[in-house]
Amino acid sequence: MSEWAEVRYKTTDFYSPEWERTLLWNDSDVGIDWPVEKGGNPLLSAKDQEGKCLSEADVFE
Repeated sequence: MSEWAEVRYKTTDFYSPEWERTLLWNDSDVGIDWPVEKGGNPLLSAKDQEGKCLSEADVFE
């Protein structure tokens, strides 16, 4: 964790909200050990609160 971070997104086309998907931040299948105290509640956007587990993700073929 740091006081400062830079995030970059690589895209292949213009932004299309209808194709946007959000992964649930604490999905146990992903296995990220977030530094959140047990019982703590991180500050999340409404979109991030509505994320889905990887096992429920849409599959594009």
